[in-house]
Amino acid sequence: MRITVDGKRAEVTTGRECLPSKWNSSSGRANGTKEDVRTFNAYLDDLQKKVYEAHRQLSEADMQITAESIKNKLLGRSEKRRMIVEIFKGHNEMMANLVGKDYSKGTLTCFQTSLKHTIDFLKWKYKVTDLDVRQINSEFIANYDFFLRSERNCKNNSAVKNMKNFGKIVRICISNGWINVDPFTHYKSAMKRVDRVFLTTNELQLIAGKQFVTKRLSQVRDIFMFCCFTGLAFADVKKLQRNNLVVGVDGDQWIEIKRQKTNTPSNIPLLPTALELIENYSSHPQSATTGKIFPVLSNQKMNAYLAEIADVCGIDKKITFHIARHTFATTVTLLNGVPIETVSKMLGHTNLRITQHYAKILDIKVAADMAPLRAKFQQKACCSNASMLEIVEIESNPLPGRTLQKNRKR
Repeated sequence: MRITVDGKRAEVTTGRECLPSKWNSSSGRANGTKEDVRTFNAYLDDLQKKVYEAHRQLSEADMQITAESIKNKLLGRSEKRRMIVEIFKGHNEMMANLVGKDYSKGTLTCFQTSLKHTIDFLKWKYKVTDLDVRQINSEFIANYDFFLRSERNCKNNSAVKNMKNFGKIVRICISNGWINVDPFTHYKSAMKRVDRVFLTTNELQLIAGKQFVTKRLSQVRDIFMFCCFTGLAFADVKKLQRNNLVVGVDGDQWIEIKRQKTNTPSNIPLLPTALELIENYSSHPQSATTGKIFPVLSNQKMNAYLAEIADVCGIDKKITFHIARHTFATTVTLLNGVPIETVSKMLGHTNLRITQHYAKILDIKVAADMAPLRAKFQQKACCSNASMLEIVEIESNPLPGRTLQKNRKR
């Protein structure tokens, strides 16, 4: 007997046999009117009814209906239930074992947070601690997204990231055949571009020139400034060692490192400020024992101290350590004429479009580029007392032989 659901088949023996000469392929029954034939066909009829009954029971229980699940129900086998939280935990345990190899600690933290959101959502919506993956559908996804934005007060990008993490777990279920239909098919949501905060030249000078009473603030300021002039992320400067300092193609000192986040190479020529900071910490006790260039604290503490530094310096911006990377991309490099392709390579970006986010916010550079043109127009206006139309005509360089006066007549 063959059971087919959505093109997928499962087969089971009927436990009976029949001579091929007596079998009717079109009706699926034996030919004849004798008692043994009627008993044989009645058995097959009863077996077919049991298949439909198994289908009905699965449907009423709101369980996933497949050829295999009907077969198991018919044979009295209890199909193993796959639970979403259990699968999510298994995924995170595997990821934890690969931290430092295929994943960063930050990525693991993100998935652990997403798991917590998933558990809280199941309690909030379904009043359960776990749920069969076969019950995850489009309605589940829509409700989960609503939960993140309303009950958890997640902003758009945070909600999208959490849904993306949950989507990975769903894809694992689909690839293993535990879910037949992708519940994310009708889910539409996209990341919104966020303007990146960076420090201006004046703000950099304020921080660099400030004398702090406590040593901890001075130390955090120095490491932050180093990243402002190298573009290194927190994880990269924390693991930076002396062997990452090399002589570059120009004969000067460079940093040669692989980014922890993307494992892409990042080669950065060291500017004088960065070189000076490295020299200042060459004899630091902690740096000498660990072999690392700077004594970097935890990211949480660094950000807390940076908020204190911003307050002391009178800078009305929420400064975090990652702003150093933004500052390098904008104030230090792009605003000083460094091509965006070069900036992208130094930052270790895998795609130029990532770097272009920085270029879109450079109104300062637009003002700087327009300044010479503004001065040129002002000079023309002052020297000739010409009208606006005349200035435009002068700037447009009329063709030889055509005077301004002739243009006016025409």
